[in-house]
Amino acid sequence: MDPVVVLALVAAIVVVFLVASSVRIVPQARRYNIERFGRYRRTLQPGLNLVVPVADRINTKLDVREQVYSSDPRPVITEDNLVVNIDTVLYYQITDPRSAAYEVADYLQAIDQLTVTTLRNVIGSMDLEETLTSREEINSRLRAVLDDATGKWGIRVNRVEIKAIDPPHTIKEAMEKQMRAERDKRAAILHAEGERQAKILTAEGTKQKDILEAQGTQQAMILRADGEAKAVELVFQAVHRNNADAKILAYKYLETLPHLANSDNNTFWVIPGELTEAIRTVTRAFGDQPAAQPEESADAGTDHPSGEDRTPELNAGWTASFDAAAAADEAGKQAAAAVSDAKAEAEAAKSPQTPRRGQTSGED
Repeated sequence: MDPVVVLALVAAIVVVFLVASSVRIVPQARRYNIERFGRYRRTLQPGLNLVVPVADRINTKLDVREQVYSSDPRPVITEDNLVVNIDTVLYYQITDPRSAAYEVADYLQAIDQLTVTTLRNVIGSMDLEETLTSREEINSRLRAVLDDATGKWGIRVNRVEIKAIDPPHTIKEAMEKQMRAERDKRAAILHAEGERQAKILTAEGTKQKDILEAQGTQQAMILRADGEAKAVELVFQAVHRNNADAKILAYKYLETLPHLANSDNNTFWVIPGELTEAIRTVTRAFGDQPAAQPEESADAGTDHPSGEDRTPELNAGWTASFDAAAAADEAGKQAAAAVSDAKAEAEAAKSPQTPRRGQTSGED
């Protein structure tokens, strides 16, 4: 082979190699740190970049997208001397590739150790109850410390979240018992409150019911009293309009007496003092003589010898110990007998030939 051709081929191969080694294509969201003879030269941006062959080389390739780093559970002692295992989730992003490559040897390990020490400082000032309920405060304090420390490393910490807080097993059991007791307490309180409200509502309903019933009874009594008053007024007007005399009133009085003992609760019945006067009035009504019989006059004169008010007796066998029904029947019978005697005397006075009942009984 011709030496000239060989040299040309070698030269072409060298040129192709130099061109290929001088061209660097960087993907999107990537950064390449270039060193020239072992010293940092520049950071390549995404796209097509040219470097000096042999003199320049890529030291580190970094991803500038937001990264997620989950640490392993680490034991932390609280203020009340309880050991809890806490694992965190870290969201960070590289903002300066040069600082991330040359300011710290391993930025992930550095962030992890810084997170653990910060957690121990923060949790060490809190008890277990406060630790379990103060996650937002712990996250904010962790983020402030990490962001301040990682700023010189070219890293920005966007968020720090506590993924889990695991207390000891015995503490978990005690917490479960406490929670169960709290729930039972709230259930008992709610049950008692419900019963209280139910009793209050029942009492209010009973009160309203009694009030309404009382008002209804009151209205009924008022209406009944108004009706009775109007009835009495109408009767009174009718009596005065028809000019009823004492004879009719006395007869109606005697008709009313048997109804006084219709009630089942009447166990004692007193004959009013006007009964004798009513009988006398009826007797006069059916007789011609205005004056009463001599026996009645004599009885009338001796009814109240001492001037004291007392209930007259109808006959010798009458006592106040009769029950109400028997007394009413007896009074009606005596009234009917008195009326019959008055009618017989009136007929005897009109017909002298007919012997009187008294004379016939006297002759017998």
